[in-house]
Amino acid sequence: MLNQSIPLLPSNSPEKKDSDQRDSDQRDSDQIKRVLEAALLTTQDPLPLSELKKLFDGELSTEILRKLLEELREKWVEGSIELVCVASGWRFHAKLEVQEFLNKLSPQKPPRYSRAVLETLAIIAYRQPVTRGDIEEIRGVSVSSPILKVLEARGWIEAIGHRDVPGRPILFATTEDFLNDLNLLSLEELPPLEEPGFLVEEKDSLEILPVPEQISNFDISDKLNLDDRD
Repeated sequence: MLNQSIPLLPSNSPEKKDSDQRDSDQRDSDQIKRVLEAALLTTQDPLPLSELKKLFDGELSTEILRKLLEELREKWVEGSIELVCVASGWRFHAKLEVQEFLNKLSPQKPPRYSRAVLETLAIIAYRQPVTRGDIEEIRGVSVSSPILKVLEARGWIEAIGHRDVPGRPILFATTEDFLNDLNLLSLEELPPLEEPGFLVEEKDSLEILPVPEQISNFDISDKLNLDDRD
């Protein structure tokens, strides 16, 4: 006769039922996290909660989904990639310390941006919405149309309307792509500036650095690529 295990609790006891329910809930949670993990690892773009809910036919509440995503984030905290929440949703990306090695697999020359372009971007990011005239007033020099076109083509800024003054100048603001590229959830996560003049401060020697597709920490002078000032 085969040995049979004896249950510690009677099958009809409330304690046994509660234990079975907990085990079932844990199995369900683990399965959901596996599905979320697979979806996020196999897509390039961030996935918002509305898209992730489609994986479960909308039956999963936002609260539970966020909780499971946080648990999934904790699971990967010691790995070489991490789960982050940015403006457009959730995504996995390589940690900064391994990104330099991964770049060797695709050694294309990164785009280079002039100081004028990056100063303009910084002013828009910290003072938005702003007009071209606002930017020129802060920088102290004129802003050429190509500078704004470069930022629009990169997907970092967009026109969001017009200021209700004579001439109705265009108002510019940053986009979700800007936040995504900086791995930020919102503009509130930008580091504070003590003085607005920092945005246009001249530096005699400034190291030339590449512009990564995904920037972990926002620092105009250290993380973005600079050429000569326009």
